[in-house]
Amino acid sequence: MSISSKNVPKMGGTSPCASCKLLRRRCTKECIFAPYFPSDDPRKFATVHKVFGASNVSKMLQELPIHRRGDAVSSLVYEANARVRDPVYGCVGAISYLQNQVSQLQMQLAVAQAEIFCLQMQQQEPTTLTPQVQQDDKLTLLLSHEHNDINYEIFPQYLNFPSSSSSSSNVFQDSEPLKRESFWT
Repeated sequence: MSISSKNVPKMGGTSPCASCKLLRRRCTKECIFAPYFPSDDPRKFATVHKVFGASNVSKMLQELPIHRRGDAVSSLVYEANARVRDPVYGCVGAISYLQNQVSQLQMQLAVAQAEIFCLQMQQQEPTTLTPQVQQDDKLTLLLSHEHNDINYEIFPQYLNFPSSSSSSSNVFQDSEPLKRESFWT
């Protein structure tokens, strides 16, 4: 017995979108998911559906203008993937981790810049400057260096540091590994 072409549903020569495959429904021309969840990437919709639910995603997409839906889907996919990796914090955990890393790197940069300045000052006039003047110059540099937006007064332990030529150790000897911050404590 052969199957006639009358019984085979025609869908414009394309397979159903990933959402219709997962939800086991017929994909129509008006399917709101079809442009954003192609059939060749079913995991993308599966993750979004697991975190947000298909009906909620459908409602969100219907409320947006067509030209904004692609960006919204990209954001939903990113947030869903972040929630799968970290169910408690999601994207916020990743952002917090990166912000903490940026501030640590800014602090390291400020210390390195202060060390460079001190070495330059020592090379320019090593005999005419007294140790107190050199210390005052370091403090003035650190406190007037506003482009990094860091309050250097709270880092007194980093103002007196050995030069890199006399010490092969790390500038931050008491540095701790990065920790995830909580917004509620």
